Amino acid sequence: MAVGLAVTAAALVAAGPRDAERLRPREHPAAAATPSADSRQGRRAAAPVTAPVRIADAETVRLLHRGDRVDVVGADGSTSRVVAAGARVVEVPEPQEGSPQSSSEAGALVVLSVPRATAARLAGAGASMRLAVTLC
Repeated sequence: MAVGLAVTAAALVAAGPRDAERLRPREHPAAAATPSADSRQGRRAAAPVTAPVRIADAETVRLLHRGDRVDVVGADGSTSRVVAAGARVVEVPEPQEGSPQSSSEAGALVVLSVPRATAARLAGAGASMRLAVTLC
């Protein structure tokens, strides 16, 4: 009798996980393939966007090349802070001849790839601070 109980217990243990798996509620395949609004919003916020940024020192911008990583530093009076860390340089446009921005005093434009939130910070900082870059 003890042997019969042991065999029955072993059979139940062996069958248990399969039955538990069979009885576990499953997510509908369409629901698994469709991301939730929160996850889409999180991916969109983290997805890189391009941000044109005017750097105060045009000569520094001329040192940059596509693919470089830079930190963008904003200076306002006696304080400075890093506005964007590790931004990737996407493009360094050539200034157009005769435009007011072609002088080195007006700075130079650089296009960076950054997360959307960082692009918003860069735009705000560019409106109120002088921006500089450091190569990473």
